[in-house]
Amino acid sequence: MSVSSITTSPLSEPTQPERLVIVLNESLPAGKAANAAAVLAMTLGQRHPELIGSPLEIADGKTYPGLTPLGISVLSGSDEDLKSVLVNGTSHGCDITVFPLEGQQTTHYEAFLEAVALQTEGSLQLLGIALAGEKKSVRKVVGKLKLFA
Repeated sequence: MSVSSITTSPLSEPTQPERLVIVLNESLPAGKAANAAAVLAMTLGQRHPELIGSPLEIADGKTYPGLTPLGISVLSGSDEDLKSVLVNGTSHGCDITVFPLEGQQTTHYEAFLEAVALQTEGSLQLLGIALAGEKKSVRKVVGKLKLFA
């Protein structure tokens, strides 16, 4: 699998979200979809560290890092759906993270950054997008999309 890279917008300090959603391009094969979802989820955790739960302590005394107590719905949509989610998510005040096509076309992060820098928001080909925000706002943005299968 190639480099797993994303860009995040807006870069302002995010507020604590009530709902997390990842929307993947419906044309992605399973492996590339899993890669995109993992990268987006990792960035959600970085953007919202307060959403990571307490460490997991097991009976034999071992401890593992905590998981998020919020579910992360993984939905699917067309190219047009992803563009709509980007525009509407931003207008509804959601914290947005995008995973452009270039993220799976190179193994060098600097090359990825250079390729993305040549794009406008409207020209980005999105493989995935993550939203974090108020329940009502996120629901308005993704309410008609189906679960990723």
